[in-house]
Amino acid sequence: MANEQISLEEANVVQTPVVVEPTEVAPVEVIPQEIAPAAMPSAYTSLANFTEVYKIGKEMSKTQLVPQSYQNKPMDCAIAIDIANRMGLSPLTVMQNLWVVRGIPSWSGQACMSLIIASKRYKSVKPVYVGKEGSDDWGCYISAIDVSSGEEVKGTLVNISMAKKEGWYGKAGSKWQTMPQQMLAYRAAAFFARVYCPSELMGFRVEGEVDDISANKEVSKAVDVMAGKKNG
Repeated sequence: MANEQISLEEANVVQTPVVVEPTEVAPVEVIPQEIAPAAMPSAYTSLANFTEVYKIGKEMSKTQLVPQSYQNKPMDCAIAIDIANRMGLSPLTVMQNLWVVRGIPSWSGQACMSLIIASKRYKSVKPVYVGKEGSDDWGCYISAIDVSSGEEVKGTLVNISMAKKEGWYGKAGSKWQTMPQQMLAYRAAAFFARVYCPSELMGFRVEGEVDDISANKEVSKAVDVMAGKKNG
């Protein structure tokens, strides 16, 4: 009987349902997908848009993170913001690379090269140097591959001889004498962009062009005055 009783108890144990406590499941954090901010409307399409861009420019002009030439100049910042919006760039990027020289907006030489590289029209963009360094025939042109055709595109060759003939090399404070390799690349990039992707420049000049053009105008004016005296 004892054995039988034990068997019944064991049977009862087996038949007792096992209660399983539900395990606590940690809540899953749902991270929303990053949504690219929509481009701001142009500041010039309505007064409301202009006011909005101006407000942002006013706040940016208060920080020392923007270049000094833009600090406390909300209108300049607003224009830079509008330019950045139209080009799909960061406003700070535009402010750091767009300077006002003699009242004319000018891209830095480095920015001009970056704009060409960022263009979807070309790939494998690079400066190519030719001639003997230190001589007048030492020059540079920009080489790139046209994405649509696969063909190589070569920009205008700029050399020291051209810089001297155009009056860039010898003018006071010229960087052509102190950093010719950089100036060759910058001017070659400017020529390439003006011919093959002018929209990237948005009609602005490139570093050094304004001073060079101004110098040429002064030389031309002096020649005209001398010519007038001779004719008189």
